[in-house]
Amino acid sequence: MNKAELVDAVFNRAHSTNNVTKKQVEAIISATVEEIMEAVAKGEKVTLVGFGAFEPRERKAREGRNPKTKEKMQIPATTVPAFSAGKLFKEKVAPPAASEPAAKGKKK
Repeated sequence: MNKAELVDAVFNRAHSTNNVTKKQVEAIISATVEEIMEAVAKGEKVTLVGFGAFEPRERKAREGRNPKTKEKMQIPATTVPAFSAGKLFKEKVAPPAASEPAAKGKKK
């Protein structure tokens, strides 16, 4: 799904109850994404309960190899954006088994 498809999906879901325009939905989505990026760039963690959390993570300096020459090279430390999915998001993607069998090997 790309941004235009996301705008369409949100518009279809929100339009019937809130009378919002597609242009308003696009502006809200764009503003949300911009605010998340700016907060994470400042070193803040953004948590959307049930959905997940966006945060900056530090990567240590490490040794790597140039894939063309196979020469060793030093990769500097850096900060990268990271996302951790929330419980509801994880359950939506991979629902827990309906009835998990009792732990194996345990006696009653």
